[in-house]
Amino acid sequence: MSWMDGLEAEKYDRTYTDWQLARRIAPYFLAQRERLLLAVLLVMMMAGAGVGEPILVSRGIDWIRVDDRLRVVVFLVTAVLAIGGICWWFLRWAHRKLMARLVGEVVRRMQTEAFSAAVGHDLAFYDQTESGKVVSRITSDTQEFSDLIEQVTHIFYQLVEIVVLMAVLLQIQVRMTLWLLAVVPLVLAFAVGFRFIARSMTRRGMRAIADVNASVKESVAGIAVTKNFRQEAAMYAEFDAINRRSYGANLWRGLTMNMVFPILAGIGGIGVGIVVYQGGLNVMEGAISVGAWYLFMQSLDRVMYPMMHLSSFWTQVQSGLAAAERIFALIDADPSVIQTGNEPVPEVQGEIRFEGVSFRYREQEPVLEDFDLCIRPGETVAFVGHTGAGKSSLVRLVARFYEFQQGCIRLDGRDLRQVDLHAYRHHLGIVPQIPFLFSGTVLDNIRYGRPDATREEIEAIANRIGNGEWLHALPGGLDAPVGERGALLSLGQRQLVALVRVLVRRPRIFLLDEATASVDPFTERQIQEAIGLILERTTSILIAHRLSTVRAADRILVLDHGRILEEGTHDRLLAAGGHYAELYNTYFRHQSLEYVETIHARLKGAGATGTVEPDTNGGLACN
Repeated sequence: MSWMDGLEAEKYDRTYTDWQLARRIAPYFLAQRERLLLAVLLVMMMAGAGVGEPILVSRGIDWIRVDDRLRVVVFLVTAVLAIGGICWWFLRWAHRKLMARLVGEVVRRMQTEAFSAAVGHDLAFYDQTESGKVVSRITSDTQEFSDLIEQVTHIFYQLVEIVVLMAVLLQIQVRMTLWLLAVVPLVLAFAVGFRFIARSMTRRGMRAIADVNASVKESVAGIAVTKNFRQEAAMYAEFDAINRRSYGANLWRGLTMNMVFPILAGIGGIGVGIVVYQGGLNVMEGAISVGAWYLFMQSLDRVMYPMMHLSSFWTQVQSGLAAAERIFALIDADPSVIQTGNEPVPEVQGEIRFEGVSFRYREQEPVLEDFDLCIRPGETVAFVGHTGAGKSSLVRLVARFYEFQQGCIRLDGRDLRQVDLHAYRHHLGIVPQIPFLFSGTVLDNIRYGRPDATREEIEAIANRIGNGEWLHALPGGLDAPVGERGALLSLGQRQLVALVRVLVRRPRIFLLDEATASVDPFTERQIQEAIGLILERTTSILIAHRLSTVRAADRILVLDHGRILEEGTHDRLLAAGGHYAELYNTYFRHQSLEYVETIHARLKGAGATGTVEPDTNGGLACN
């Protein structure tokens, strides 16, 4: 596999010119204008102190030739240089301290905006983007950008030195100054030409690093599955391939960048030869003094070094620009969910209406076609159907996690695209199939949707579910730690925490994608109690996998490939003997009490002992 394979840009990536990047970066520094102006002043003072050294030495050389008091001259020059060195050190210390704060504020603001953009992107964005790569842009790329600021500051300091020196040298002799500057166009031409290669190589190197970050994140997150299937070797092989690709990309990046200094050193050698030759001739002709020749020689280094610094450290410069490009691409990524209005949502009755809605995740893969449905305020609707029927898509569209292509979805008669999305989601209570819990305590996770909820209020709600036995079973109760992603709790406990989180939020619309995994009958009853409490006061859309949940619905809709095949109550649909009856016999019948009693009687007749209970995954549990 070539190191170039798999390093293509993300779908939301953009290419910015240097001028566009400069315009985007400028506001971050303008917000720190006081510190920036003070930093510029310190740089100019440092440059003045730095330039004073070769000028003073050159004057000292000329003084020695016309004054025999060598010791006095040397003493004066040495004393002035020592004082200047102390001043320069103090100025540099003050400048570094100031720049550390300035750069820290700029990077902090940039990270905040990038993180805010990442959080604000809809779920469709993350369907096409690995989260590890997003993390890389917020962390690694912002650090690369801070390195660029340091480089630019250093180069600015050296350029100020050049301007001061040129002003002095032009007063000594114009012709000699022009000979000294003759090599500059060659250096600049090389730097500009090299820029395009450097930017391309840097982009690929940073994409490779992002791939490594994404692989590590996914591997660590899925380590339990890897160990279950004994796939450590396969995981290592996959990571090794990605890491080798990153090594190849960044190796070529490094080799390309390291070509700069030798080439520029050769160009600089030409400049040294010119200055030495022309300066020697001018001294012999008496056009300039020996001290002036020394100053020209010292100035050559100070002119060449910033040019060589700009190019030989082009790695950092281009890395910083490429990093800024990737950060702004994340911030500027176009949303797929388009809100055309910002109407307030003070009250919600709960009527949801689909009018001719068509939706697809990808082209040529329709999920819904001209779909119509009306859910009345306070009604509980359960969607059932095989995988791919469109159940989850309907819930995601109601939550505005995805954008539909045609038609309209209305809330209490208002187009959902016209309302304030943040205010609208405040009225939603969503429980996904696998509830996600953040690291912290049970109390922290329940308060997540409503931080102002009191502990007493949460305890009262939790105790309404199974008399609070589920909570008392946790070590520490509400203060029990849940671990990363809720790893310290059972699946049933995670579901209960997620349901209580919704109860505390008091939503008007409840969206439940019921878990298919099995839990014990005791926890199952508690979950159903919690769901029942929520259904009492909400318009509810349920993706049902449990018979008890289906029976609790006011209306059941049977979906197949985005179409409603049947609708009605459980008893009416079962009596009709249609598609729902088939689903019931396949998935739900094993959970019914009548079926359990029949199986129990058969086992007794065969001489078996013990009891039989329905589990929550369409099977039986024998005790």
